[in-house]
Amino acid sequence: MSHLQNLLLDTLLGTKHVDSAALIKLQGQSLCVASPGFSVMPSDVRTLVDGFAKNPLKTRREGLYFKEKDYKCVRADDYSLYAKSENTGVVVVKTHLYLLVATYTEGMYPSVCVEATEKLGEYLRRKGN
Repeated sequence: MSHLQNLLLDTLLGTKHVDSAALIKLQGQSLCVASPGFSVMPSDVRTLVDGFAKNPLKTRREGLYFKEKDYKCVRADDYSLYAKSENTGVVVVKTHLYLLVATYTEGMYPSVCVEATEKLGEYLRRKGN
């Protein structure tokens, strides 16, 4: 297992409030690593990358279509996208090289998912990733 995959599993899934996680390389827009069983299709990668490429206000107004589900965007800025659909959600944090994606499901605390994802994103940015 790679260092990056260990980071995802330990720091995100280890909280028990992140259902699945992935790192997407911004250059080339491709999946780098993901938690077991979490597949991110190329169309989903484009959706997330476009979410940052567009004006954040536009993304916030339009929401996201991710993994065949419509999500209402609750935060969109230069480094973070938060979106929810009923009792599930997706948190995306941008670093220099990656998009860090984490999802949560019913029964999990969205705030813990957000905090863990933001902290890992901050760590990766400090490391130059």
